Amino acid sequence: MPASVVSVEEVRNSLPTYKRDEFDQGLIIIATSTSFSGIDILNPHRMNAAEIAETANAQMHGLTGDQVIQRADQILRERRSREREHAIRTLKRLEEKRAKAASDQQQLARFTIDSARYYIGASPYGAPEPVIDLEVTNSTDQVISELLLRGVVTSPDRAVPWVDESFYYVVPGGIEPGETLEWSLAPNRFGPWGDTQIPSDAELTVTLKGLKGLDEQPLWDSSELTEHELARLERLREEYGGVALSSVE
Repeated sequence: MPASVVSVEEVRNSLPTYKRDEFDQGLIIIATSTSFSGIDILNPHRMNAAEIAETANAQMHGLTGDQVIQRADQILRERRSREREHAIRTLKRLEEKRAKAASDQQQLARFTIDSARYYIGASPYGAPEPVIDLEVTNSTDQVISELLLRGVVTSPDRAVPWVDESFYYVVPGGIEPGETLEWSLAPNRFGPWGDTQIPSDAELTVTLKGLKGLDEQPLWDSSELTEHELARLERLREEYGGVALSSVE
């Protein structure tokens, strides 16, 4: 039997019987406290006795059995402290991301689509041409240069929308804070907007998906939490919700 294994066994045998299980667990904790080549640190119980003994012995430095148990307890406390700090930082980051997304949505809501109408008109050459009439108001504090919109055309007796498309509109000269403008837009008549089957009583709903400022950079576009992030946030709140987040940087 290798000397390192004998050394560990001798230390183990020097302990009272009731402490030996605790000593064995301590060896696993010590052996897996640092990544070693060939050691499955994520599944310590798959390590055989020789691997545990050889790896732990390299770190024991002549410790007694009681000192091994104390050292393992210290490693566990340090590990749990690191895990706690990481969890609290993650909780703080997710809370901040959710708050920022909510704040951005409130800002976007200050730019309103006051009315929207879809109909088929006539082009200057007499050909049928789809038209989107919009009235919007900019109640934000920024000049808006571009809008990202989603248009949905529906009929009460039809489950599937005639049209469901996102589109951009670049505002000539921009729209100033406090300004209300009306536009008649001409979507591509060869696309879904030009479908001749769309009835004249179809209704158009336009929703705002995004805005750009004068520098053509997106405004208030923070993303919402994903389902995975929401679930993780809920778990962390349950465990650490009472912790003062400001105490962890």
